[in-house]
Amino acid sequence: MRTAESCPVAAPRQDTDPDRWPDVVTPPDTSRARTAVTRALLRRALERLPLQARFADGTRVGAGGPVIEIHDPVAFHRRIGAHGLIGFGESYMAGEWDAPDLVAALTVLAGNAAQLIPAPLQKLRGLWAMSRPDVQRNTPTGARDNISRHYDLSNDLFALFLDDTLSYSAALFRGFPATWSLLATAQHRKIDRLLDLAEVGPGTRLLEIGTGWGELAIQAAARGAQVTSLTLSVEQQALARERVRAAGLDDRVSIELCDYREAGGTYDAVVSVEMVEAVGEEFWPVYFATLDARLAPGGRVALQAITMPHDRMLASRDTFTWIQKYVFPGGLLPSVEAVEEVTRAQTSLRTTRRDAFGAHYAETLRLWRERFTERADEVAALGFDETFRRMWTFYLAYSEAGFRSGYLDVQQYLFTKEDPTP
Repeated sequence: MRTAESCPVAAPRQDTDPDRWPDVVTPPDTSRARTAVTRALLRRALERLPLQARFADGTRVGAGGPVIEIHDPVAFHRRIGAHGLIGFGESYMAGEWDAPDLVAALTVLAGNAAQLIPAPLQKLRGLWAMSRPDVQRNTPTGARDNISRHYDLSNDLFALFLDDTLSYSAALFRGFPATWSLLATAQHRKIDRLLDLAEVGPGTRLLEIGTGWGELAIQAAARGAQVTSLTLSVEQQALARERVRAAGLDDRVSIELCDYREAGGTYDAVVSVEMVEAVGEEFWPVYFATLDARLAPGGRVALQAITMPHDRMLASRDTFTWIQKYVFPGGLLPSVEAVEEVTRAQTSLRTTRRDAFGAHYAETLRLWRERFTERADEVAALGFDETFRRMWTFYLAYSEAGFRSGYLDVQQYLFTKEDPTP
């Protein structure tokens, strides 16, 4: 029986697997009061934004700009009222809202993220925001599970929207707009820059933390380096080893299923590309201390990392997010300040150089998103249903919007470790 304070529960979506997507199938049962407050707060926020929300009853709210079409306002407000931004993403996955230009709409929201929630509610974030579940902690066991949930989805899936290098990180272009035909070259330019920063050449003992599908290891070995590369993904290890064999570099590359905390040995250089985001704040000191411990005196670390503003990182670091729930469990983006603080406090590494190129990541993500959309039928043929495809589209668009708005950035770091001997 429904109480007077509760909203009616919507019928479950008939085209969504309830076992795979339980929180998408049925909107949460939320009180009328909470839903009404959510509706009022959203209306107030939208009225000030260069955005236009069009509701099913013909109501329009906003100052103009990119359009969001809200097909099911009751479910939309209920989800956001109950679960905040997680609910916003789940509402998209459920098909309750759409946008003719999803990236443009999300870019407006990302650029105004700090103003969307009134200041008094921001201070009470701990009371209304969901906390990250303990199961997502990146302990050695938890990290393997978290990595597997994303990277072991299917090598074939990633191959459908990545270029032939299978690089799953920001490319470095010569100019914009970028084109698909130039993406592989731009990925090699990024890899070459990292290897140059680390001074990788003939005879270099190189440790790579985070293999991906092996392209950086292959390029480093082609320079004459001896490479040890670590991954927690069974799928990635298998394909990376296959690619190394095909390149004829088995004698120079070893790809190990190994947690960074279990690494041994001493290396002339360490490279890690967009790996720190999966480590978790709790383990950043251990991660950077590992880089330090594995690096020989006088050695160099080249690190590529996605970053977010320090104040937003501090405000959201204990919050459970849509990205953590559906895409990257256990992940947290560091800030530039956080990286500097932890390296100074926990290591003998010092930042010698840092270069930001967020606009390049926006273009990289655009190319991936367009490719994913173009090959949607092939994604479906691999067994990924419509809800997954909407989720992945939202993830790529959401990420692109973060970089286009300047909310997110990507850095290439060079850390050096001085040789104490005279």
